[in-house]
Amino acid sequence: MEDITQWFSDNQGMLIEFGIKIVVAFAIFIIGKLIARLVSRGAGKVMTHKSVDKAVIAFVESLVFGIGVALVFIIAISHLGFNTSSLVAIIGAAGLAVGLALQGSLSNFASGVLLITFRPFKAGDFVEVGGVAGIVEEILIFSTKLKTPDNKTVIIPNGAITSGTITNYSTKPTRRIDLVIGVSYDANLAQTKTVLADIVAKESRILKEPAVTIGVSELADSSVNLVVRPWVNSADYWPVYFDLLENIKVALDDAGIEIPYPQMTVHMNKEEKNEE
Repeated sequence: MEDITQWFSDNQGMLIEFGIKIVVAFAIFIIGKLIARLVSRGAGKVMTHKSVDKAVIAFVESLVFGIGVALVFIIAISHLGFNTSSLVAIIGAAGLAVGLALQGSLSNFASGVLLITFRPFKAGDFVEVGGVAGIVEEILIFSTKLKTPDNKTVIIPNGAITSGTITNYSTKPTRRIDLVIGVSYDANLAQTKTVLADIVAKESRILKEPAVTIGVSELADSSVNLVVRPWVNSADYWPVYFDLLENIKVALDDAGIEIPYPQMTVHMNKEEKNEE
């Protein structure tokens, strides 16, 4: 007992100094933790102001807070006199290993954050992404859910979306229908263009502006190809597309204008045998 008392007496200054360091390190950790919390909440408020998805906000807040607490802990340990270089190396190696193992998922997550932040499309838009066309049902952290025109649900990784071309058919209020109509070389082009113009004029869903374009686009192998390019509201695109094709076929038939199709001519040569 006397030895312990003597030890405390001999090392009183060192113990007091170490005790002060412990108090300061604890204060550093508490204050640093509060600062990390404030920073994470500030980041969350910025993302909320920019209408970022709530799931992304929660994840980023947790990530920022976790990184902040880890840094504060290292600073507090360092203040006590411990060598933190080994600890930092271990944490870095562990982070690298986890990052390599989850690089695909992390890539999809980062892509999801980009999609939600920059909003190249939103739920309800008709888009073509990753080689699939459909209506966006939901934008998730790691993937995006589409509903195809034939009512299939397709889930596409966000990484595949941001790494490719995104075509959004819903951002503009109007769209142009591009039809190519082939007629026979014997057809009267002036009559054909008149028939096509009459069909377009009778379709009330076609917009007056921009004006419809009707003209010859190609002298093909077996037909003269004309383009018909009217503008419609985006919601009317497919109904008008289908109706125009049907009405053009009927009108050209009624006008006696032939719509050619690929044909093959076979010549038969008859060999005569000479009798000896």
